[in-house]
Amino acid sequence: MSGLKLFRTDTTDSGMIEVMPRLAEIEADVQGLVEEHMETLLGVRFLASEYSTGSLHGGRIDSLGLDENGSPVIVECKRGTDAGVINQGLFYLAWLMDHRAEFENLVRDRLGVTAASHSLWSGPRLICIAGDFSRYDVHAVREHRRSIDLVRYRLFGSDLLGLETVASVSGGMQVARRAWRQSVAQAAADVQGAAMVELAGAVDEVLLGLGDGVNCVERKTYRAYQRLRNFPCLCPPQRSKLLVYLKFNPKDVDLVPGFTRDVSGLGHHGTGDLEVELRTPRDVERAQNLFRASYAAV
Repeated sequence: MSGLKLFRTDTTDSGMIEVMPRLAEIEADVQGLVEEHMETLLGVRFLASEYSTGSLHGGRIDSLGLDENGSPVIVECKRGTDAGVINQGLFYLAWLMDHRAEFENLVRDRLGVTAASHSLWSGPRLICIAGDFSRYDVHAVREHRRSIDLVRYRLFGSDLLGLETVASVSGGMQVARRAWRQSVAQAAADVQGAAMVELAGAVDEVLLGLGDGVNCVERKTYRAYQRLRNFPCLCPPQRSKLLVYLKFNPKDVDLVPGFTRDVSGLGHHGTGDLEVELRTPRDVERAQNLFRASYAAV
């Protein structure tokens, strides 16, 4: 991790012992660790490992998955620095876009019919996980019109893994954006609804301003703000309120009726167990600490 130092407290010695970062012994160790805990680490449901693209295409995708918004995901892992990982991943993304039916059959077999029918093809993602990336890699992904995340990893001791997002860009999504805008336009049909649309703009500004690497993924029923994983989801404005769902444990919050609600186990659009109800600019101010905590948690 760039500049990060990790220490373990030790009361029998000097009080602090530095835990030295290291790379994996072999590339398969990184891939295996990521695949085993993919949903926790990346917010992606694991589908397949070493997936063959066929004899004509001649390749094997390290890992395939489906993220929490329904976007197909390719994960490519490298032990150290590999100048070809981005081009390799883009090569596989092109294959994936040409084999949608095959991917959806895989999703249907592993996750069920509902998950397959909600696949979001407007923004397939490539996540590259490696020991490091060059400045040329970072520049390259920002020039592409694809959704690409570059993630640096380090192992600490025998039981700690660190992930750092080096670069994150979103591409495509035009169909989803149109659906979102239609939902917003319907809400703005009267004066009260227009006020909620304006309030949604204020929430959007706050969430995008929380830090670097925040991308928007738009579906008809919600807009997800993502930093590898979703941290809040904003639903289209209703006539007199906005609903935001946060990746935050409701048990860690003093719930306020009419403002915050535990929705774990309840069906709703988007992801997250804490519902925040916003009606006025004052509510947006009250919610900012919760927004920051949700951002920090991912």
